[in-house]
Amino acid sequence: MVFSSLTFVCVFLPLLILIYYLVKSRNNKNIILLTFSLFFYAWGEPVYVLLMIISIIANYYFALIINKHNEGGNPKKARMYLIISIVFSLSLLIYFKYAVFFIQSITALLNIEYEAGNLPLPIGISFYTFQILSYVIDVYRKKVAVNKNIISLATYLSMFAQLIAGPIVRYISISDELALREETLAGFYEGLKRFISGFAKKIIIANNMAIFADAVFNNDPSKSGTLIVWTGAIAYSFQIYYDFSGYSDMAIGLGKMFGFNFPENFNYPYIAKSITDFWRRWHISLSTWFRDYLYIPLGGNRVKVKTLARNLLIVWVITGLWHGASWNYVLWGLYYALLLIFEKFLLLKLFDKIPALLRHIYTISIFVTGWVIFRVESLNNMFLFLRQMFIYNKSNINEFLFVNDNVMPVMPYFVLAVIFAAPLINKVTYKAAEKSSIAAYASDFSLIIIFLVSIIFLVGSTFNPFIYFRF
Repeated sequence: MVFSSLTFVCVFLPLLILIYYLVKSRNNKNIILLTFSLFFYAWGEPVYVLLMIISIIANYYFALIINKHNEGGNPKKARMYLIISIVFSLSLLIYFKYAVFFIQSITALLNIEYEAGNLPLPIGISFYTFQILSYVIDVYRKKVAVNKNIISLATYLSMFAQLIAGPIVRYISISDELALREETLAGFYEGLKRFISGFAKKIIIANNMAIFADAVFNNDPSKSGTLIVWTGAIAYSFQIYYDFSGYSDMAIGLGKMFGFNFPENFNYPYIAKSITDFWRRWHISLSTWFRDYLYIPLGGNRVKVKTLARNLLIVWVITGLWHGASWNYVLWGLYYALLLIFEKFLLLKLFDKIPALLRHIYTISIFVTGWVIFRVESLNNMFLFLRQMFIYNKSNINEFLFVNDNVMPVMPYFVLAVIFAAPLINKVTYKAAEKSSIAAYASDFSLIIIFLVSIIFLVGSTFNPFIYFRF
């Protein structure tokens, strides 16, 4: 089940809201959320919901044992159980997500013919594994108190609102809210508006951008000239942004509807003027997770230049692999590692002397190119598409439009994608609503219209699942 489906919007969510608000006690509310969350996950993963339940139960007890040894003054045993917990969680992730990839890579390297087969990937496994790890590690570090209520902990770890594609919510962020949150009408209303905003991003913009991007990248690279490939790359850049930020908006909105405050995951990344700035704005919860649980333990910035470069390479190769078991993701991670090293040691010192417009153009060209590496899993096709982008080849636009007769109707949505990738509209709307109650009512009414239009789009089109579901 996904947020942008009629089943979720018309059946699952209304039923959950009704039952949730009829129940009074906090523990019972958590039981309702847990039950619906497990059902939500089992809707698409009836077998793998057991994998999640096993992970939750195992790490519940690991955290209790770690806390016991911490309190008992036995740090060596606490550390031993922390390592066991990490190995256990990562082993499940590695087996289901990377085992086939590793086998295929090794057999190809050794020139051995072997059919590894396919292993279904449990959706959202990367997200809930990282949440489990953050909880156990923070208990070990004594940053959070161990949760002795398994219902409460399971509610956090299986929360349907952000389980499938983030944001990665750390236990420390909502530990108090699990027991003491307060649901208010104002919070519910704000959450509903945020949900509608994300819903529209996904249905109206991301799905239409996907039509153009697929027309380019699902076909032979040699049949697309430079202009068409660049336009396709821009379309995919908008698709992945509105797809993922739309999901995050819906998740944050749903959290507010049930009394939770999830962290922001995007801050208009496409207005960034450097790659360093871009990664402070894109998928913030993942960047900060890697910073706190991998980059800083490796030494962070307080190391020699060579060690710092090594740390960045390690973090970004793992970041690439986190996104998928394919060599293009490894190359994508290396691509950003080298760019960030280049910026950190050379370019950032010169940025003050470079006009803001040129810095912005530089950043756009970098991340649009990066999304091509991210999008095309076949290395041969990926290099051909990149070649088409940077070695000019005339585009046969008429032939492209004739073969792909569904792309012309989506062209106007590029305008919407550009407009809403910057904060101007939101700022103007917010200020107008502050100054005038009429403007506030108009803004709310427009959201209703946008929601109805999104439903019409959803009913009348084929559905695209969220890109980040497979991570």
